[in-house]
Amino acid sequence: MNYFFTYLKGIAMGAADVVPGVSGGTIAFITGVYDTLLGSIQRVNPSLIGLWKREGFKAVLNHINAGFLIALFGGILTSILTLAKLISWLLVTHPIPLWSFFFGLILISVVHIMKQVEQKKAVQLLFLSIGIAFAYSITVLQPLDMQPTTINLIFAGAIAICAMILPGISGSFILLLLGIYPTILAAVKELNISILGLFAIGAVCGLLTFSHLLSWLLKRHRDATLVFLTGLMIGTLPKIWPWKETLSWRTNSHGEQVPLLQHNLLPNQFEHIVGQPSNFAFAVVCMLAGIGIVWLLEKFAHKSE
Repeated sequence: MNYFFTYLKGIAMGAADVVPGVSGGTIAFITGVYDTLLGSIQRVNPSLIGLWKREGFKAVLNHINAGFLIALFGGILTSILTLAKLISWLLVTHPIPLWSFFFGLILISVVHIMKQVEQKKAVQLLFLSIGIAFAYSITVLQPLDMQPTTINLIFAGAIAICAMILPGISGSFILLLLGIYPTILAAVKELNISILGLFAIGAVCGLLTFSHLLSWLLKRHRDATLVFLTGLMIGTLPKIWPWKETLSWRTNSHGEQVPLLQHNLLPNQFEHIVGQPSNFAFAVVCMLAGIGIVWLLEKFAHKSE
């Protein structure tokens, strides 16, 4: 049953990772698997060879918590493969309700992570400000148009996975900035093994290196790290704001017109400027649904513990 619940948490992480602007790391933190995930990944290192020679393959699997990793990443993979089409369709046809849902999810997640900070000090405002500034600066960068070459796909995988395990920074949004998000999303839909394989190689390399640094920070400077991560989440909220006006467009490598610069609007401004209904009431319901789901996940995590 523990592995089944871990699998469900992986599905939630995968659903978040598909959407540019939302981090699977945030879901991992909310559901209480974040520290276990980092600890398990950190154990994947060259010392496993010696352990395998001394005690066998079963000891290696137990050491890295293989059952947990298989269940979690199985859920992530299942979610990405099944929800990629749905999420991409919702982003085009129903963007306001979708962004409202994730805005509520991130908003309550800020409260959730701040509750984990044991000693609140004035100096932590500095880490919070740095996190907000860093995340916001990323959201206003203009997207590149990286070509899907072998090196670029491996590099994109390494950078995106680092962002995916950071609460507040979206791996999908990093791929969007690099200009390679449509390529990866199309590869997932079409099960293009060559592109996904190169991306996975980069993801594994990035995950095994970055997880050590993050795990060390959480062990030695947990409160400061959590405050910084909270800042990252706050800094990405403008990117997830549901009502936007597209100021300029760009043509991606597939010849498609995609937004380049966008400006946030109030719901009444959106109706006046864009000429479309703001769906404010439905947006609020979706936002509250996001808040409610995080609250339920938090209660579920406490009950599991």
